[in-house]
Amino acid sequence: MPIHWLQHADFEDLGCIGPWLAERGHAVSGTRLYAGEALPDPADFEALIVMGGPMNIYEYAAHPWLRTEKALIRAAIDAGRRVLGICLGAQLIADVLGGPVRRNGEPEIGWFPVELNAAGLAEPAFAGLPPRFTAFHWHGDTYALPPGARGLAHSEACAQQAFSWGDGRVLGLQFHLEVTRDNAEEWLRHETLQPSRHVQTADAILADTDAFAANNAAMRAILERFLPAA
Repeated sequence: MPIHWLQHADFEDLGCIGPWLAERGHAVSGTRLYAGEALPDPADFEALIVMGGPMNIYEYAAHPWLRTEKALIRAAIDAGRRVLGICLGAQLIADVLGGPVRRNGEPEIGWFPVELNAAGLAEPAFAGLPPRFTAFHWHGDTYALPPGARGLAHSEACAQQAFSWGDGRVLGLQFHLEVTRDNAEEWLRHETLQPSRHVQTADAILADTDAFAANNAAMRAILERFLPAA
C-alpha cells in the first residue's frame, strides 16, 4: 500500500512505525514540511500519517506550510484515504474536521494512564487493548471533538485522548505509542522540562525501558488493524 507521512521537525520521526511499515512491505514516502518540501496529491497515496511536532496548529506566521498541510489533510479525508494523526497530527485532523484546538488546562509530558470509554473498547483499531493502559504523552494543546467523531479515550489531565471519524478510516491519537527510548532521548535534548503534576522529569521518563516496549507493541497492534496489508 502506498503510504505518505508528514514530518514537522527533523528530530521527530515515525518511531516504531517506520520499521513496521518496512516489514509489511508498504511503499512509504514522506514530506519534510519544515524543509519546504512539496506536498503530494492524495491520488499518490492510499493512507496518510500525520506525525507530531513542537509547534501549534495555529502558528501560521512561523510555519506558513500549516495552511497547505491542512488543505492536504482535508483533501485526503474527502478522497476516502485512511488518515492517522498522532499528537499534533491528531489536532490538525480535528481542526480540519471542525473541532477547535486550544491550550490544554496543563501540559502532559511523561507516562500517564489512558482510559478507553465504551466507544474506545468497541473501536476496531483498538481491539485487544486493555481498558486502561499507560501511554507516553508530550503535549500542551488539546482539541474539541469534531462533529461526527467518536471520542475514544481520556486521561486525568486531558479529556480528549483519541477519536475516530466516519467509518473508522480517520483516527487521531493524542498520546505517543510510537516513541522509542531513543526518540525520547532526542526530544529531551531539544526541551528542558519543568516538572509539575503532569510533567515528569527526564530521568523518570527514561527510567522504564519496558514501558517503551509495551507502547510500541500497542502501536503495532493498532497499525495491524488500521492499515490493510500491503
